[in-house]
Amino acid sequence: MKGIVLAGGLGTRLLPLTKVTNKHLLPVYDRPMIYYPIQALVNAGVKEILLVTGGNNAGDFLRLLGNGKEFGLKHLDYTYQEGEGGIADALRLAEYFADGEPICVVLGDNIIEGNIVKAAQAFRDQKEGAKILLKQVEDPQRFGVPVLNGKQVVRIEEKPARPQSSYAVTGIYFYDARVFSIIKTLKPSGRGELEITDVNNAYIEAGQLTWDLLDGWWTDAGTIESLHRANQLVAKTGANKMTGVEG
Repeated sequence: MKGIVLAGGLGTRLLPLTKVTNKHLLPVYDRPMIYYPIQALVNAGVKEILLVTGGNNAGDFLRLLGNGKEFGLKHLDYTYQEGEGGIADALRLAEYFADGEPICVVLGDNIIEGNIVKAAQAFRDQKEGAKILLKQVEDPQRFGVPVLNGKQVVRIEEKPARPQSSYAVTGIYFYDARVFSIIKTLKPSGRGELEITDVNNAYIEAGQLTWDLLDGWWTDAGTIESLHRANQLVAKTGANKMTGVEG
């Protein structure tokens, strides 16, 4: 399984902080935000990782991360997303890197307390289709929200005004190689983006999407409020304990 960290976009919800840097380079407690999703993949046994970045500060990722030696990686790949075409548009750039293998995709502003080891192994055993990780939250309308029928996800609604469940689809996704064929069929949403929710719904329609609950706390860090919350949670938990990276 290969790993993909999506760290593009302009970070407009974090202005004025992002006037001078990419949001994924902002600090969360004592290290840059981007460290957390990379380490989550490494902890799950992923050895090959592609970082998709964009905006005006892409070179800063290379200066910060190099070839990934700090994470025990032999090599770290990079690619560049022009503009803001959405999560699925950014993922589209990883087709050559994936080279037909299953992938784990982590959004660059996702911070988790635990790990995704069990979910990664479950998806390896699944062999095809997709897997998403859900988490119960107080503000599901900010996220993709699963509509459940018993234990089955029947569809996912993107940022619904009236959520039909209290669960959010976290920014951690597992896909087989068919994901890139699905992306090629997508049309831009009302926001002008290729939506990852449409990708997940395509797998649901094919009867090939499974889900697990994410252990421990989870937060995104893409708004001023959630970035503040991420700093508080990591400070309380301890970044070294979470990531396994020496301080």
